Amino acid sequence: MSWLPSVPYHVPPPGQGYWAPITSTLDWCEENYYATHYVAEIVNTLTNVFFMWLALKGTYNCYQHGHDRIFLITFFGFFLVGAGSFAFHATLKYPMQLVDELSMIYSTLLMLWASLSHERAPLTQFLIGVFNLALAVFITGYYHYLQDPTFHQNAYALLTAIVLIRSMYIMEVHLRPYHRRGEARKGVSKAEMERQDARDKRILRTMWTMIPCGLGIFLGGFFIWTLDNVYCSKIRAWRHQMGLPWGILLEGHGWWHLMTGTGAYYYMVWGIWLRHCLNGRQDEFELIWPSLWTSLPRVERRTSIGNGRVKKIE
Repeated sequence: MSWLPSVPYHVPPPGQGYWAPITSTLDWCEENYYATHYVAEIVNTLTNVFFMWLALKGTYNCYQHGHDRIFLITFFGFFLVGAGSFAFHATLKYPMQLVDELSMIYSTLLMLWASLSHERAPLTQFLIGVFNLALAVFITGYYHYLQDPTFHQNAYALLTAIVLIRSMYIMEVHLRPYHRRGEARKGVSKAEMERQDARDKRILRTMWTMIPCGLGIFLGGFFIWTLDNVYCSKIRAWRHQMGLPWGILLEGHGWWHLMTGTGAYYYMVWGIWLRHCLNGRQDEFELIWPSLWTSLPRVERRTSIGNGRVKKIE
């Protein structure tokens, strides 16, 4: 891309910059303070604005349409992830690194509680909450003791996998009409049962579109970030050859922020919709997702309950 107008990189010597010295246990492939004296990693910092915007979008949706409070709290945690990551990449300070990484764990534990506690007795919900709190304390203390990012990454991946698998299991068992065969539905006519079964099949088809879409975006971001880590020296050389602003397109960790933020948002919207469906409120709420490629999904309360149809993806 040498034929494009560009500005060369000017990377200051190590140890310079407003927030120097670096105290975090991680320093990413993006070079430090090349764009401004006041921000260590400019792309890794600013891409978190999208993360925070998604969190605010989800928070407002929860407030506007009366979704369960646990999701409002989780979106607030989602915002803290973006804000913590913003501060971490701007400063490369260890306390900000903890805010970034531990808020990821705490937000996932909230979703774990939401998944495990649904339709449980109050005492069981309380005990699950105590277990999650104890797990949060353990992960926090042990990670601070080890200061090994691999431990955090493995803990986050394991918790995320448990929540995802558990949610998919609940979705299939509770919504798939096959599992309701022989189930007595008092006061429900045969025609109404057929309508409900057809409705739930449509919902499941859309959910099984959302899950691989969100997971694919998330894992795509992880793949790009892995390439960024493995081939960092080569990618840095390419960025210098391209110059600014084109070199920012090769900032793999920035793409990780954009893609994992989007994937996590998909999962949380799916969790909101799934919770309403498990509560038997499919006819009160609907998924709004006009386009698979150009819009983000959201769950809204129906202005009027008609024939229970869910809006399909165009």
